[in-house]
Amino acid sequence: MNIAVALKTEISRVARKEVRVEVESLKKSSSQYRSDLAALKRRAADLERLVKKLGKGSAKRNAEEASGETGAVVRFSAKGLATQRKRLGLSAAEMGTLLGCSGQSVYKWEQGTNRPRASQLLAIAALRKIGKKEAAAKLAASET
Repeated sequence: MNIAVALKTEISRVARKEVRVEVESLKKSSSQYRSDLAALKRRAADLERLVKKLGKGSAKRNAEEASGETGAVVRFSAKGLATQRKRLGLSAAEMGTLLGCSGQSVYKWEQGTNRPRASQLLAIAALRKIGKKEAAAKLAASET
């Protein structure tokens, strides 16, 4: 057997052994990192659910605080808002002007994709008590 061939095979055997040791430690590390990432993702999802749950409760409290009384909560219905706007004969943009927001916001509230803030709920409740003429007068006053 040629000494060069024997030396080459011995070097490749030792190199494979060294690589195997290094790869094992990398495999263990990457496995640990993957499990840590999975745990962090689960924790983030739990926290997001908690924030969402708390947000829903705070919206109700804000509506109660904005109304001034804990018993008189201002209710909101997307269909009711659309009906009210049509009753007053206003466009979404005009309704938004009266409520202090954009017409796009009014449109999204009516579609049910968004909900108004507590301060806007009070303005919507105030609009329930007025008629067409009064709405037109307020609109004319706000434009000038």
